[in-house]
Amino acid sequence: MNLLDRALGVSPTALRIRSQRSEVLAANIANAETPNYHAKDFDFAKTLQNAMDGNTEGLTTTDDGHMSLSSSHEIGESLYRLPTKTKANGNTVEDEVEQAAFSENSVQYQTSLQFLNGTLRSLRLAIKGE
Repeated sequence: MNLLDRALGVSPTALRIRSQRSEVLAANIANAETPNYHAKDFDFAKTLQNAMDGNTEGLTTTDDGHMSLSSSHEIGESLYRLPTKTKANGNTVEDEVEQAAFSENSVQYQTSLQFLNGTLRSLRLAIKGE
């Protein structure tokens, strides 16, 4: 781990994983009426911990178009949500659950971004000696 990575800490990795989670949750919302679509998500905390430990166990690519695990993106193990109600067409997306999860993830993404900006501002001040 280089000096800049140590100075920035977990924030850049958390932002990448939060961004990927947003994509998964947005796909759930977009497929709310798709027959037999099953809502997916992944465990943010577990994926972040694996990324920080350098552990790629449980990280998978399921299609040739996916980025390799050696890229800078971490892909969490997909989990299916257990719905409280299933639609007649077999779809398990619950709009209110997905909207709430997406909103919460967005707020947490913004918080991580603000923290990273503060860290960069502090580093810039330290470099300038002010």
